[in-house]
This record gives sequence, structure tokens and C-alpha cells, in this order.
Amino acid sequence: MAAGRTTVLGYPRIGQRRELKRATEAYWSGKIDATALLDTAASLRRQTWETLRDAGLDEIPSNTFSLYDQVLDHAVLVGAVPPRFRQLTGLDRYFAMARGVTGAPPLEMTKWFDTNYHYLVPEVGPDTVFRLDEEHVKPVEEYHEAAALGLDTRPVLLGPLTFLLLAKPAPGAPEGFRPLDLLSPLLDVYADLLGRLADVGASWVQLDEPALAADRSPEELALLRAAYDRLGSSPRRPKLLVATYFGPIREALGVLAATPVDGLALDLVAGAEDATRVASAGLSRRRLVAGLVDGRNVWRTNLPQALAVAASLLGSVDELMVGTSCSLQHVPLDVSLETSLPEELRGRLAFARQKVDEVVLLGRALREGREQISDELAQAEAARTRRPPGTVDARVRARLAALGDGTPRGDYASRVRARSATNPLPLLPTTTIGSFPQTSEIRAARADLRHGRIDEATYKARMRAEIDKVIALQEDIGLDVLVHGEPERNDMVQYFAERLTGFACTESGWVQSYGTRYVRPPILYGDVARPEPITVEWTTYAQSRTTKPVKGMLTGPVTMLAWSFVRDDQSLAETARQVALALRDEIRDLEAAGIRHIQVDEPALRERLPLRSADQPEYLRWAVGAFRLATSGVADTTTIHSHMCYSEFGEIVDAIDALDADVVSVEAARSRMELVHDLARTGYRRGIGPGVYDIHSPRVPTVEEIEDALRLALAALDPAQLWVNPDCGLKTRRYEEVVPALRAMVEAARRVRATLHPAPAPAR
Repeated sequence: MAAGRTTVLGYPRIGQRRELKRATEAYWSGKIDATALLDTAASLRRQTWETLRDAGLDEIPSNTFSLYDQVLDHAVLVGAVPPRFRQLTGLDRYFAMARGVTGAPPLEMTKWFDTNYHYLVPEVGPDTVFRLDEEHVKPVEEYHEAAALGLDTRPVLLGPLTFLLLAKPAPGAPEGFRPLDLLSPLLDVYADLLGRLADVGASWVQLDEPALAADRSPEELALLRAAYDRLGSSPRRPKLLVATYFGPIREALGVLAATPVDGLALDLVAGAEDATRVASAGLSRRRLVAGLVDGRNVWRTNLPQALAVAASLLGSVDELMVGTSCSLQHVPLDVSLETSLPEELRGRLAFARQKVDEVVLLGRALREGREQISDELAQAEAARTRRPPGTVDARVRARLAALGDGTPRGDYASRVRARSATNPLPLLPTTTIGSFPQTSEIRAARADLRHGRIDEATYKARMRAEIDKVIALQEDIGLDVLVHGEPERNDMVQYFAERLTGFACTESGWVQSYGTRYVRPPILYGDVARPEPITVEWTTYAQSRTTKPVKGMLTGPVTMLAWSFVRDDQSLAETARQVALALRDEIRDLEAAGIRHIQVDEPALRERLPLRSADQPEYLRWAVGAFRLATSGVADTTTIHSHMCYSEFGEIVDAIDALDADVVSVEAARSRMELVHDLARTGYRRGIGPGVYDIHSPRVPTVEEIEDALRLALAALDPAQLWVNPDCGLKTRRYEEVVPALRAMVEAARRVRATLHPAPAPAR
């Protein structure tokens, strides 16, 4: 048996200095042409391949690069292009599918399983004809590109079952149609593509099937078996490595073992239980890539523990390779770029580049024996187990123990009556989600403060001037509930993390969220507390500039965890309670300062839902509990809002109700109000603000489009429930897009309001 060869399932593609973001946005703005953009992309691919080669990996993946999204790439590759985009070609068509153009809204966007990466949802229907994009057979082209550097790579494809399970029926598809109905013609395209890859010399191809980490029906497992029986029996193909990740695949392991595939890659971090199934799965003649290095968190690997798992697999397979649990695109690039983190914390971290080194070291241990690398293992363990000062805060733990679940709020009907008497609002009140455009002047002021070019007083004066402008603009547009625009905030999670104990923030820890939207997830390493108020000064200043209500804006406890790299030495539930306690203090201070609308955003509530249904009730119990702890004890006259976006929320409508928020604003524009109907079917009676236009597209909606969206919502909702808002914050948009869109939104609300019963609705 061979053991100790090494690989990874993917690598960050954004560049050390976010070169991909800058080049793509320059292309969109017309500052560079397509050739310059594609040259940057080629340079980034070359850097990745050479980095992995020089690190000592035995096998390197290719076709993991994307200009925008790997699922979009695959849809284009196999011809799943909706008719509204077919008049376009090349990059124009590709980016139109991602961002939309006049008359052609973009593909829907949602979360990639339980991560904070967003993918574009393919649309397929009975009329979809799958065929390879002959103009640009991307996996073949990138294999050739790497071969020119002397590298024999392993092309990566999205597996056929996962592709169709991620897709949705195209508009106009007949009722009952399922994308899985098209598996057979799709497999014809895969067989053709595998043949082409074999012809150019690829010896292995990786097919990613992360959908197997979720519950799968007997029918879906039968289709999995049929798909890989067919592909594995193709007379002209490379060897097939089926890769799964994000959890255990359980019964699917035996299904795949019964097919002619040549290897499996298993996530033995999130799916550790699968390691015990390998011996009895019948893989003795196969390759197994053991995903022992976590591709989703930033902590060093417990190398002795990983080696013990690897040792347990010896003898069960023909070839045991060491790899990552999933693609490393979910972690930052290189911890060596971080010079300001505390040394005790920095030493515990492994970003993508360091995780490659861990994979290589584990491979050496299997080939050469642990004694040959004992010094390196000891050094790694010493760094991994070191704890920074302040990891434990006894006061926080004592307060939580005394508080329990917090003080319950009054019942919803009592809250409605209290607000109708003190804070009246019109029917269909209009608002926004929170942020306004982050202009170059705002970013420059923040950079000037950071680098000492201006003092704190000057910075605050500039931010107040921006708030003045945003408040005046909203009053001119005619919005009913205003926001301060968040000019002082760099990111909805990082801003709070920088002001809470137990968090550390990076300088260069960028991770792709979608397209050119990158974030720097904070590192949550210790107990969480709020030393002083965070948002009160800015919110109360904004309220002083208007007689209309201004919302206080906070990021909820689940989202703070989901969009951070979280400590692994205590339960997520306990960490969420610590964050909730800090937010509870902030909410009480906002309320004491006279703020009567407070929004606690939880866009990640659905995102963090476990993939297996048996694990979901416990998660929802503590996630809902953390939100309710944060919002507990506020007065009946205070309206608690929440916001959620870009996930499939139909599975958690009961949890959304259980949050007991007075108003929940949700993404609904791209999905044509699907969630509104899901909520209505459950009897949801609280306020709901379905996004009436898509802010992630640069196109400005018409009044008629928004009016149509409102009427779709009113087909399921009582008018007294409906709020009118965009589907997300506006920070990434330009004012020339935002202003006409908001004017159209207010006008559409006015038109629809005029057609409704004239009696005033209860205030929110």
C-alpha cells in the first residue's frame, strides 16, 4: 500500500493583494480591457500552481480559479445559460449572469452550503440543452496552461449530482419539473469532457460532490450510483476522484464504493465519523484522500491526532493521500502577512499557505515515520496549545450564569398597541437595511485616521458630515424610518469585533464572499465582553438631525460567529451567549438614549444551519436563544428589527418566528418573493420587509418593477405586516444607482398604499 503523498482540494484565488478584485472592478469600469483582466487571472493561476509546487505537494489541482464563482463557471461550461443571456457572448454574458443587465436580471445568489461563500444558482428547465462551451473549455485550457509550466495537474469539476441539486427550475418550467430530471443528458456532456481531458493527458480528475454531506433521499443515492457507474465505465476517461466535504457522507460512502470510481476524498474534520466506515466500505483498491487539515478554520492542526486518524486508515485502501478537508478558498492566504497580531495568537494560526505545509508534514510522517519529524511536531504542538492572555473572563461567565435566558419581552400584541400610541408610522413604511455607499472619501478618512494623518476629532467631524448628508438625502427621498448610513464602519462584523474583547482582526486576512466582495473575518479566540458603548454616539447624533425615527444597527450573535473564525475550545452555543450578552448591553444603552428602532442583523442564521436534519433542532435552539437573550428586556415601545439575506430560508420559517423580532427584512428580489409565501403558509403575523429590489446588481429598478414586487408580497401578507426596503445594505453601490432606486421604491410604496384600505395600520 502507498501512503504519504499529498494534495489539497483547492486554494485561494484572490491574490495576495486582492489583485483579482482590483482587475475585475477595473474591467467593469472600463479602465482596463479584457486582455488585461485575463492576463491578471493567468498570473494568479501561475502563482498558485508554483506556490503549491514549491511547498512540496505531490499533486496539484487545476480549474479551481474563477473570475467570479465556480458554480457560474460550471453552468457556462455545460451550456446552462438562460435564454435572457444568450444574445451575449464571452465575458459580457458571464458577468451579465452574475450581475444582471437592463432587461435581464442576474441569476439568484445564495450560500454555498453552510459557509459564507455565495454561489450563483443555475437555472435549468425541460428546454435546457447541455453542451460544452466550445469557445472556452475552461478545464482543458487551464490543464494546458499548467502543463506549459511543467505541471501535471488534477482538473477539478463540480460533480453532476451536486450541480443539479444546487440548480433551480428555470422561470416558466412546468410544475413538478426537477433539475435532477436532466441528469442523463448532463452525463453525456461530462463523458465528453472527461474524454477531452484524457486526450490532453490528465491522469486524474476531481469531481466535487459536497451535496453528499447533507441528507439525501434513496432516489438521490440511486441517481448517484447510476451517475458514477456511467462515468466510471466510460472507455475514454482519466481516473476519477470523487471529493466530498463539509460533513460526513455516511450511506453515500457505500454507494460510491460500489461504483467504478478510482478514489474518494473525505472531509475527516467535519465528517470525522466517516473514518470509521472506511475499513468496511470496500475501498481496498482505491485511493483515499484523507482530509485531515481543516480548510474552514484558521487554527493549527492537531498533528498527533491527525496522524492517529491516518494510521487507522492504513491497510483499508490501496493509496492513502493526505489532504485538506475542503478547498482552502475559505481561509485567508498567508499568516506571515500578519505583523500586528499578538505573538501567542499568531503562533496558533494556520492560513492557507501554512495549511499546505501541515499537509506536507503529515505526508512526511506517513512516509518517513513520526520519529523523523519529532522536533517539528513538538514545535507545532507547543504553538497550537499556547493561549493568549485574556482568553477567559470570569466576570462574563458569572454574568451569564446569573442572567439565564434573560428577561422575556412583552407579548407581540401588547407591543403593537404600545407602538401605535407612541410611534405611529404609515401603512407600508419605507426604510433601508442600514448602510449607504462607502465613498472614496469615507475610505480615505478611515485610512487617514489609521495612519495618523488626521486626529480623532477631525475624523469624527467628517463622519458627522457624512451622516448629515445621508439623513438629509433620506428625508428628501421620503423614507419613513431612517438610518445613519454607517460611514464609520469598515464591515458589519469587523467593526464590532474591533471593539469587543476576545476578538482579533487581521490586516490581510481577506476571504472571498462573492464576486469581488471580500471580507476579513475576525478571529474569535477568547471570552467576549463590551468595554464601552459602540454605536450609541453615532446613532444618537443621527437622531438629533431629524424628527423621523432612526434605527440603531447591530450585528447579531450568530452572524458574529458565522463570519468570524471561532475558537475551538468551547461550544458555539456558549460563545454565542457571550456575544449576545455584549449586544444586550449595547441595546439597552441605545434604548436609554431614546432610540426606538433597533435592528439586530442575522443574515447568517440560515447559513449556519447544519446540513443534516438531525443536527438542526439543537442549532436552532441555541441560535434563537442567543438572539432572544440579546434583545431581552427591551420596552414594548421599542421595535426590534432583524435582517437576513441570500439563503434558502424556507427550512427555518419557524425559527424566524421564534426570534420574536417585530420586523424581519429578508432577501426576496431575486427569488420573486418565495420566502414571503413560505412565511405566510406558517401563519407568520409579525412585520416583514421583503427586499423589493436587488442591490447586488448595478441596474436601477423601475417604479413598476417594485410595485409588481409589492403586489406579489401582498398576495400573501396582510398590508399591516408589510415593510418596504431593498434586499440588503447599500455600501457597495454608488449614489447614482442608490438614489434613483430608492426614489422608485418610495414612489412604488406610495402608489400601492393609495390602493389599500385607507384606515391607518397599527404602528410597528
